[in-house]
Amino acid sequence: MLCQLAHGHSYGFDFSSTNNDFINNFNSLSTTNNLKTTAGAKEISILKSSIGITSPNSGTIWTIPDPAELEWNTMNIGDSKSIRFFLAKDDMVVQELGTFKNTGKASGIILAKNISSGNNYQVVGIEMFPDDKFQIAKFATPYFSIRNKISDARKEKSRLLNAANNNSETKTEVPKQVKATKRIKTKRVKKTRKKVKEAPKRIEEVPKKVEPTPKKVETAPKRMEFDGRNITYVKELAFENEKIKVSVWDHGRQDGDIVSIYLNGFTVISKHRLTYRKKPIEITLDPNKKNDLFLYAHNLGEFAPNTVAIEISDGKTSENIVLNSDLKSCEAVMISVKK
Repeated sequence: MLCQLAHGHSYGFDFSSTNNDFINNFNSLSTTNNLKTTAGAKEISILKSSIGITSPNSGTIWTIPDPAELEWNTMNIGDSKSIRFFLAKDDMVVQELGTFKNTGKASGIILAKNISSGNNYQVVGIEMFPDDKFQIAKFATPYFSIRNKISDARKEKSRLLNAANNNSETKTEVPKQVKATKRIKTKRVKKTRKKVKEAPKRIEEVPKKVEPTPKKVETAPKRMEFDGRNITYVKELAFENEKIKVSVWDHGRQDGDIVSIYLNGFTVISKHRLTYRKKPIEITLDPNKKNDLFLYAHNLGEFAPNTVAIEISDGKTSENIVLNSDLKSCEAVMISVKK
């Protein structure tokens, strides 16, 4: 999908074809401006906008934890406009790099520490809030490389630990068989039966220690996967009320995106086709734990990834966020109730 943006697609940035289109549009504009209508007004042709990312390119190598840098040029996009950039691997978004003013350059971008080394990364740029919402400029770079020594070392350490655990399991099988032979002695069995009489007294104290365990739910690990898709948490929110109102709508171009919204693994919005009209629902949070709310894409529409604008409010405070999802990953937020 991302490759289609860069090669052969009407939104791709091909310098040779773009220059010809620009000349033709410019000549058309000049000719049109010379023609007056009966009311004396001039007709003006709208030139198509486009984006070209010059850095990173096929020879670029980003090194983590060093900050990354982007360079780009645009046509028919004003300086006051913004461009949104994503980092993708194998046509799957792995990190949102940020939204920047159309200055042609952005630096100091911090890459996620869990990004692994590889040679199949791309950066995708998307025009934000275009003058013509049916003509949104997009561009995907060729593949480039990322190096992360810390992530590579962590994976190697994990591999060695797994190998060591597998070896230790095979060595412990023999002692287990030796212990089984000692159980044949009958004298020791009789002694254990006498001690069983005192056991009920100790069992009475056990429920007192079990009582604090429900509080541990608050520190339960985050849901990191659903239906075979990785979940990435982009923000943590807190509200005073348990009952909240959630509204969703299409953040980018209305291109037939179909999504579902899940709360704690249960569907609250099912297979909804996104439009520019807000779809509101009311849900109740679990006050005793952190609630995960994530976006699940059923298709990619005409342009990946699916980008959804979400407004969450409890009547007193309101939060606006943007979540992305494709067919391999989901973005989520963690929501808790203030106590």
